[in-house]
Amino acid sequence: MVGTIDMKTMRYINLFSQICKVSTKYCFDYNNSIIFVVPLSDVTRAIGSGARNVKLLSSKMGRKVRVLGLPNEANSTTVSKFVSSLVEPVTFTKLELKEKSIVITGGRQARASLIGRNRIREEELLKLLKGVFGIKNLRFG
Repeated sequence: MVGTIDMKTMRYINLFSQICKVSTKYCFDYNNSIIFVVPLSDVTRAIGSGARNVKLLSSKMGRKVRVLGLPNEANSTTVSKFVSSLVEPVTFTKLELKEKSIVITGGRQARASLIGRNRIREEELLKLLKGVFGIKNLRFG
């Protein structure tokens, strides 16, 4: 996690750990939903059978909850899969990873959806990628 953790995020992480029995240190707010990032081996346990844990978390928090798997290593294909699962309804054509910088190439509609009004989605995505992978720059091509 980048920077400090506020009380709301700490409560979310504690509730997630109590319900899912999986520890995580990554909790982000993206696109009006709460994203928890756990190791790939713990994703199915965190979601629960029939998505029971995610539904319980969502009802307690009053917001949409998503659980994503953290890849073991940060290369172009694993980061691309992570980002595509994060922005799931939006599809992009290519993602390039170059020394702590990412360039996402896509159509006009996809770029507009990824950037968002007043660049709010772009800032949220950069904050998330900075916290998980240490990415410093995000561009759209």
